[in-house]
Amino acid sequence: MIKAAVLGYGTVGSGIVEVINTNKEIIAKRLGDVLEVAYVLDLREFPGNPVEKILVHDVDVIMNDPEVKIVAEAMGGVEPAYTFAKRALENGKSFCTSNKELVAKHGAELIRIAREKNLNFMFEASVGGGIPIIRPLIACVTPENILEINGILNGTTNYILTRMTEEGLDFNDVLREAQQKGYAERNPEADVEGYDACRKIAILSSLAYGGQVDFEDIHTEGITGITPVDIEYAESMGRAIKLIGRASNKDGKISAMVAPMMLSKDSPLYAVRDVFNAITVTGNTLSDVMFYGKGAGKLPTASAVVSDMIEEAMKYGENVKILWDEKKLELAHYSEIENSFFVRLSKGEDFDEERVVKAFGDILQVVLESRPDEYAFITPVMSEGEFLKKYESFENRLNMIRVG
Repeated sequence: MIKAAVLGYGTVGSGIVEVINTNKEIIAKRLGDVLEVAYVLDLREFPGNPVEKILVHDVDVIMNDPEVKIVAEAMGGVEPAYTFAKRALENGKSFCTSNKELVAKHGAELIRIAREKNLNFMFEASVGGGIPIIRPLIACVTPENILEINGILNGTTNYILTRMTEEGLDFNDVLREAQQKGYAERNPEADVEGYDACRKIAILSSLAYGGQVDFEDIHTEGITGITPVDIEYAESMGRAIKLIGRASNKDGKISAMVAPMMLSKDSPLYAVRDVFNAITVTGNTLSDVMFYGKGAGKLPTASAVVSDMIEEAMKYGENVKILWDEKKLELAHYSEIENSFFVRLSKGEDFDEERVVKAFGDILQVVLESRPDEYAFITPVMSEGEFLKKYESFENRLNMIRVG
């Protein structure tokens, strides 16, 4: 029997216990042993819940029990999760988590400590919920020079954009609906401003390129500025607006950003709708592979955590190498990143189309379905810095969206 502990009995923590109890027979067959949750840590009481029998309120009970070999964390936030992770590893216990904030901030250090202790720190559920993406990056694309990662990494924003597109609704109306359905938090800032996706692309970048990518260094924009008019334009051009987290390695220059992008029907991410997430990885010899599924939710996320617990049980005392050095990777400044841009300008009496063409060069496409009072177009590929200088020279600007 292999004893484990779960830190936190909220949505994901209770899901972990449920997955282990529901699938205990198949887990035992695949593991070759019984995986038992010996303790659940939470400050709350759960009267009438079977978890009462294993509920503890003091983490020392877990840390000081030498029979506990695996600790799974589902509390969220950097602290006390970080302190608990270090203590667990130092006390001879492998550690796994669904906590993207913890992984983005301290992943490299915790990986190093696990390696020194011949244990494991795993975090499959921290990006994409139930979508397998961390393990494939570590184990399945190891021969590849990863050129680019693109992902719809947040189910809340994808749901909002899907509803705006399919129903013609306003952002604020859909946000309220998403909150009522439990897809968005009461304070939705982390989702709609792109911060959640930013932490996830920081984790994927760190794994892909082998060093610490700080999420604070990643240029991030959310979806609060997207309007039904923008979506109408996108549809008229056969495109869809998605919040994309992107990381790339171009000629040795690593860059990352999060922003809304207009995707064509050729993009594998174009048709990803509702609360689903998807991630594409481009390798120099593999070309493109895609990972798709529900990016959140109690049981999908819990299942990913339990998969880490099983692997840690199978390989207890044997470290699985993860290339993620603590040395910080310097990202190219986002002003150097190149994109094409969709631009909307208002047409007043003094509007001068020749001035627009002169500023932006050979415009790739003038949107024929432009409104009578607007001039909409797609620019050639140029750097973010160059575009911003041109764009801000026009006082009649309405909005801009990158074209993927």
